[in-house]
Amino acid sequence: MTIAHSHFIKLLLILINVNLIGCNQKEIVVPNVDNNQQNNQLQSSQAQEKLNVTVSILPQKYFVEKIGGELVTVNVMVEPGIAPETYEPLPQQLVNFKNSSAYINIGVSFEQIWLDQIKSANSEIIFINSGEGIQKIPIIGHHHHEDGHDHEKTNDEQNNLDTHIWLSAKLAKIQAKNIYQGLVKLDPKNQVIYQQNLDVFLAEIEELDQQIKAKFASVNNRNFIIHHPSWGYFAQDYNLKQIPLELEGQEVTSSELVNLIQEAKSDKITVVFAQPQFRNKTVESFAKEIDAKVVIIDPLAENWSQNLLDTADKLAQSMK
Repeated sequence: MTIAHSHFIKLLLILINVNLIGCNQKEIVVPNVDNNQQNNQLQSSQAQEKLNVTVSILPQKYFVEKIGGELVTVNVMVEPGIAPETYEPLPQQLVNFKNSSAYINIGVSFEQIWLDQIKSANSEIIFINSGEGIQKIPIIGHHHHEDGHDHEKTNDEQNNLDTHIWLSAKLAKIQAKNIYQGLVKLDPKNQVIYQQNLDVFLAEIEELDQQIKAKFASVNNRNFIIHHPSWGYFAQDYNLKQIPLELEGQEVTSSELVNLIQEAKSDKITVVFAQPQFRNKTVESFAKEIDAKVVIIDPLAENWSQNLLDTADKLAQSMK
């Protein structure tokens, strides 16, 4: 073999190695680019899969987020400071229904009134009744007597059921389970996550219930006067008596007011409760008449658990 031939073979081997290295380098770089693209696509897909649901009131948002966690986006119809009883959905809110997979209702009157418009905004929306299986109680008005019979009530009043079911820790457990079943129906692949969140939430509700019971354990006078009768289920749970100054927008009559003033003075009531959505002159006048102060409790506060504890504190303090 000549020297020239030997140099040629070495040069050829060097070129082959360079090409092989170049090919190997390309094989390493290109997959990394593809992986980044795949990761971005996966993240985008996961964001799109997040459930968009609409609820009526802020406490429901609390329930849904407890169970759905990061897997849900929750829209609320009734904004802070507005009463569900007099609520009318805004046009933009009806437009927003187009993006919702489900509407989780609770049984308040406006839901029925605006049901057709909600369906028109999104004919494919799924309705989930969070109050399914709950036996509602009649609202106790100012005609309620100590023997438990509403003698002066009309048939219409007797059919007027209390829709404030979210203010009972016991009933909140039923609502939580209904919401869980609804989310699983919409998103079965994440059932395990929803189940875990539900279990944690139910344990929290049980602990909350025990804490509230403890606050009323040493209370003797268990009556409280309130403007709008929102706390009937709460009162039922903890053996309290709610005495309202208003029912379905109608204030007490003059004769009823005289009786309530006498009852309040006899029970040595020093606090009259009101909620921010309904506070008016009747509350102020009544409180002045019995030399009491007005304390605000909000049945629609978003932090449901803390709100029930705070309300229990205010009620228990007023009964000492």
